[in-house]
Amino acid sequence: MINRAYDVIVVGGGASGMMAAAEASMHGKRVLLLEKNYSLAVKLKISGGGRCNITNAETDTRILLRNYGKAEKLLYAPFSEFGMQDTFTFFTKHGLPLVVEDNKRAFPKSQKAWDVYQTLLNILLENDVTIKTNYVVERIIRNKESIIGIETNHETFVVKSLILATGGVSHPETGSTGDGFTWLKELGHTIHEPTPTIVPLAVKEQWVKSMQGVSLPTMKITFYVDKKKQFSKKGSLLFTHFGVSGPLILNTASKVYTLLQEGDVTAHIDAFPDMEINILERKVLDIFDMYKQRTLKTVFKDIVPSGTSNGLQLLFPDIDFETKVHSVTKEDRKKIVHTLKDLPITITGLMGKDRAVAADGGVELGEIDMKTMRSKLYHNLYITGDLLHINRPSGGYSLQLCWTTGYIAGRNA
Repeated sequence: MINRAYDVIVVGGGASGMMAAAEASMHGKRVLLLEKNYSLAVKLKISGGGRCNITNAETDTRILLRNYGKAEKLLYAPFSEFGMQDTFTFFTKHGLPLVVEDNKRAFPKSQKAWDVYQTLLNILLENDVTIKTNYVVERIIRNKESIIGIETNHETFVVKSLILATGGVSHPETGSTGDGFTWLKELGHTIHEPTPTIVPLAVKEQWVKSMQGVSLPTMKITFYVDKKKQFSKKGSLLFTHFGVSGPLILNTASKVYTLLQEGDVTAHIDAFPDMEINILERKVLDIFDMYKQRTLKTVFKDIVPSGTSNGLQLLFPDIDFETKVHSVTKEDRKKIVHTLKDLPITITGLMGKDRAVAADGGVELGEIDMKTMRSKLYHNLYITGDLLHINRPSGGYSLQLCWTTGYIAGRNA
């Protein structure tokens, strides 16, 4: 069956797709939204640990756009039409108040990603958007200048305007398996191969993996290539069963990926970055003096960050932690202090797409009219969100890109 009923067809029911469908429908267009999953916004519902970091509340657009790498200058036009403040206005106007937390990360006041999805869904339903889930696009039909139609696993649609919003390759379990990249390549667009760029790091050491779920709220990590210092970062860190994670690590991954191409990458963690080594040594001495009759194993918990005692003991195979504190040698005490300021790890690689918060890759931006999100190859094709080759850190920047590009595509389709 061939269906001719729609002005705009949006493929992909995630953040940018729902925004695009909402905007087009609010301008009176008959809109069809196709999603290959059984429900919309699968990735959105789990974003931000289920809280949804909906945007970054940086009010200076110039500073905000510096976080988008080489795409910065190309994003001024779309962000001037729908930027961060417009995102706040859009969601609050539709009954979803937002709050701003550390590092200008904005969340729904309810702290529920589900409420972001429900807000968008309500807009779609109020504006009579037709939603078809479990619809898999199998072929895009074109001529030299335009998209003519799309074939799905259920029916074929004639296309007037087509918005592709299928996402990239991060979290493939949510349906982001790179389908859009394949179609766009077949249509003649240049595609940069995606690499996970906001992703945890895998490490070799067992002591790290033994502390799965433990975090260091404040630490400093310094990266090396072939023992030559490269850069340092200060913040929080989360130990996992495969290595290290947390916002600081996620946002460092792209730089580490580059270092891994140059040689062997190691890192050293300072568990007490705000304490000079002589001050830490004095703290340890004071604890030892206070608890001379206790075992080192018992006292060690009072020295190291919360939850790290058992794991960090693995770094000292030559020290007997059952020894009474008064019998610990000066050399062993100094070894403990110096190690806590210099915990060694070996980076074996980046975790894969299944653990990536976001990945780069996508359509070459020179092939897109960034003022409209229209393809320069096909006059009725629009491309949004993670399908665009734009690098960015975590912290609300990815979703803001989805809101902006989705809005612009929906407005112009």
